[in-house]
Amino acid sequence: QVQLVEAGGGTVQAGGSLRLSCTVSGNPYSSYCFGWFRQAPGKEREGVASLRSDGTKTYANSVKGRFTTSLDNAKNTLYLQMNSLKPEDTAMYYCAIDRFYFCSDTWPTSYTYWGQGTQVTVSS
Repeated sequence: QVQLVEAGGGTVQAGGSLRLSCTVSGNPYSSYCFGWFRQAPGKEREGVASLRSDGTKTYANSVKGRFTTSLDNAKNTLYLQMNSLKPEDTAMYYCAIDRFYFCSDTWPTSYTYWGQGTQVTVSS
């Protein structure tokens, strides 16, 4: 059974930082793509960052230079370090996993496996 469990969300002032984690169990893919997505109320889910099993990372333009994703294989945990947070970063954040070709700058949202989400709120 594949499970993704996010943690680390919270409320922070603009300019602050948060680190989200996504602990994965039962990964069924030898070549995979991890994706970070967010969804604000009334808006569509959007891709934020992705990390492919070969180490390739991709970031949305809106977070480039501020967010960094990494993977600790020993802990089976994916991280999203978010710095210089802005009020417009406020959203529910999700991690997801699927086959390697899901890592694309078209940011498909049809990943097979998703976490439950963690709320990030940035106050001005």
